[in-house]
Amino acid sequence: NFYRQMLYSVEGRLAREYLANRGINQEAEEMFQLGFSPGHRDAVTRHLLDLGYPEQDIISAGLATRMDGGGVRDQFQRRLMFPIANSSGRVVGCGARSLNTSTPKYLNTSRTQVFDKGRILYGLPLARDTIDSAGTAVIVEGYMDVIAAHQHGFQNVVASMGTSLSEYQVSALKNLASSFVLALDPDNAGQEATIRSLESSWKALQ
Repeated sequence: NFYRQMLYSVEGRLAREYLANRGINQEAEEMFQLGFSPGHRDAVTRHLLDLGYPEQDIISAGLATRMDGGGVRDQFQRRLMFPIANSSGRVVGCGARSLNTSTPKYLNTSRTQVFDKGRILYGLPLARDTIDSAGTAVIVEGYMDVIAAHQHGFQNVVASMGTSLSEYQVSALKNLASSFVLALDPDNAGQEATIRSLESSWKALQ
């Protein structure tokens, strides 16, 4: 909710312009609950502390990190935010895209007790019913690929979030679909990811 509110702040204009340039409409933006992390060092940390959350819980959730000097800073700053939900539809982590020259371009919540990106498919709660009825799951690489696909009516699309498909991810889809389409990027990296995905997920498909 905090990141959603920040998307419509003055500072969030940068993220809104990026989404507009990528052709993402407001309906898709709301469907995927996109947000913005402000550039202040501890904006979300202070917000959550004010709501009564213990500092250690904020760190354990992957939203903040402790600095060498003992202070705490937000994990995500000045980034477009993608909430990541588990198969039950509960948000368990975030993906974040840089909107300036800061690196890395994409940053995910670190592995926590509830978040492991190798065990989650981005967009699955929204795609589940269509995958089940169509019998086909389309797997792409990134957040924006999923959002654009759903916006244009292809609602059986999920993302591996830039990693090779794991056996766990394939097993989750296997319960819904009998056909799988790997629609990864056509560049060399995408082709290599396709091969890795087939190798890593083959056991689950047998």
